[in-house]
Amino acid sequence: MSTPTVPPVATGYAEALSELETILAELERSDVDVDVLAERVKRAAELIGFCRDRIGSARLQIERVVAELSSDS
Repeated sequence: MSTPTVPPVATGYAEALSELETILAELERSDVDVDVLAERVKRAAELIGFCRDRIGSARLQIERVVAELSSDS
């Protein structure tokens, strides 16, 4: 059984979250090969980091917009 090639980080939050859900479903199976398991956990960690960055960026943008709206009042 060959290890699947891991594509680069997802282009968007929704895509990354979808891939994380797929990985979780794979990890919940009892027949996961140990080599594949390690690879999927590594990929999940990359995707979680990506999602955290996107959430942080969105939070900053929202704070800026709210600050601008508050200053316009």
